[in-house]
Amino acid sequence: MKVSLVATVKDAGPAIHGFLESVAAQTRAPDEVIVVDGGSTDGTLQILEGAPGVTLVSEPGANISRGRNVAVRAAAHEVIAVTDADCALAPDWLERMLEPLSAGASVVGGFYRPAGRNLVQRLTAAVSLPDREEVRPGWMPSSRSLAFRREAFDAVGGYPEWLEVGEDMYFDHRLVESGFEPVLALDAVVEWELRPTPSATWRQYFRYAEGDALGGMYPERHALRFATYAFALLTVVVRRWWLVVPAVAGAAAYARTPLRRIWWRSTPESRPIGVLGVPPMMAFIDLAKMAGYLGGLVRRLRR
Repeated sequence: MKVSLVATVKDAGPAIHGFLESVAAQTRAPDEVIVVDGGSTDGTLQILEGAPGVTLVSEPGANISRGRNVAVRAAAHEVIAVTDADCALAPDWLERMLEPLSAGASVVGGFYRPAGRNLVQRLTAAVSLPDREEVRPGWMPSSRSLAFRREAFDAVGGYPEWLEVGEDMYFDHRLVESGFEPVLALDAVVEWELRPTPSATWRQYFRYAEGDALGGMYPERHALRFATYAFALLTVVVRRWWLVVPAVAGAAAYARTPLRRIWWRSTPESRPIGVLGVPPMMAFIDLAKMAGYLGGLVRRLRR
């Protein structure tokens, strides 16, 4: 089986070195590597131009969907492994991704774990990213850790170039609708650097939710989020015990999983600040998602 490894990038900064090193260290080397650059101005393009074994395609102005489509269509092989060029691949990532494909799968979803050790990154990871043990069948993998046969890509028409963010989830849903349910390979791991500042984290989750609205994805999930915070606001305004009790119980249940994650992912010394930081980070990310979803709905109605 021959496989093309494709990735997109724009202004990856120092992470591009880690990506290239991790590709070179694969226990099963890809048969070709294609990277589409969307218009980097920080030196990423020049580093890729000098990288051995990498076919570089410069596509200034391309969004990530366009970049992925260009990369896949330029690939020579029928099996495509997809990631992002600001990630670092575990040494056996590609080997593990190919095992289900060798057994007959058409789409394989790998896992990804957070990188970055500052407090914002740790709290964001606890709030948003599951542990491997939490993943259940039906989990939708990100295209930072995905592989598929070309027939699956062609069946759904590739990535949606009209959607700037959330394109990988939209792509996943179209795959499932077309009969290409992803087989999970949770031991195929990619490391992903989370945003290091509150402002960057806000923009990221705002845009994720905006993409959900534009793509018509997860409306029930977003409706539940708005209803939850509306109930919390009502509890504060009305201040009745028969509202406070279910509100507190609901908040505890809502925060239980992120609190468990930060507890087990932290050192004993850092656990107190982590536990105290999770609830405000949850609210911060939820507010970013609600604002982004509303913005996306407005844009969708205008279209």
